[in-house]
Amino acid sequence: MNITEFAKAAGVSKSAVSRYFNDGYVSEEKRRLIEAAIEATGYAPSVQAQNVRTRVTKLVGVIIPKLSSESCAREVEGISQVLSEQGYQLLLVNSANDPKKEVEYLELFRSNRVDGVIFLASVFTPLHDAVLKKMRVPVVIVGQEYKGANCVCHDDYKAAYTAEKLMLDKGCKKPAFIGVTEQDKAAGQARKDGFLHALSDNGINIEKSDMQTAEFKMDSGYKRALILLRSGRKYDHIFCATDNLAAGALLACREQGLKVPEDIMIAGIGDSQLCNVTSTPLTSVHFHYRTAGIEAAQMLLNSLKRESSIPRTLTLDFELEERESTEKKCETV
Repeated sequence: MNITEFAKAAGVSKSAVSRYFNDGYVSEEKRRLIEAAIEATGYAPSVQAQNVRTRVTKLVGVIIPKLSSESCAREVEGISQVLSEQGYQLLLVNSANDPKKEVEYLELFRSNRVDGVIFLASVFTPLHDAVLKKMRVPVVIVGQEYKGANCVCHDDYKAAYTAEKLMLDKGCKKPAFIGVTEQDKAAGQARKDGFLHALSDNGINIEKSDMQTAEFKMDSGYKRALILLRSGRKYDHIFCATDNLAAGALLACREQGLKVPEDIMIAGIGDSQLCNVTSTPLTSVHFHYRTAGIEAAQMLLNSLKRESSIPRTLTLDFELEERESTEKKCETV
């Protein structure tokens, strides 16, 4: 759809559409009409047409939630591999898991000349929605699904289901769970849902007191695991939403005199290097983070070439890497 067709669909003039996308003055009534048409059609101004008036920068903004994250580093490696081959440079910014900073960086990239944005997202707020609707360059979301945008995701739900089912199939019947905030729809909500579905399919119930919510830190996993282990309830396995949490839980179990996996099994998600260096190697789900970065960069290039205007969500597969922390079969009781 070109600007003439879009203006007709919106019921406004071409000049009004142009002013809207270039932050010029547009009456409130016309603004509502244009935004309703954007919602209905998914229209965005042609990057090529804009480049007739403004030079291509060969710069891509990349927003990451955490500099120290191994998964983020692997995704950025994939992004860099593809874009550097095409002559692009990355402007990398770290939000430190602060949604307000994410919005600030999106505004920064919207107002300054970059050719596109790759956003390694964790949560979305109304402020995110507002600025994403106004972006004048292509945006690719990594790690979360977002309506109306190109996305590269991991199958968090199925990954959690598979990891939990592994322990249940070994005879475990007394589960505990350490997750993260459900505002994070992937690592928080989807992984918790997958865990609970696996329990339901095996006829096992779990109390709210058997589930803890932690920060994305090993120390937080350790503290939450201690709460569970000191509660007086006996568990034969703990499913953790991330490897950091699983490593913290492993430390807590050792301090409480529990052997892993003889007394209690532990599994996580992410298959980080940490899994192989803990006192007991951790079972974990391997996500293809580098591949996610490669696919996201390719999606962005396709958007810049206007090869398709239809948003696409790519969900990557995973592998379950079983290690010593789940090797022993639980005794049936």
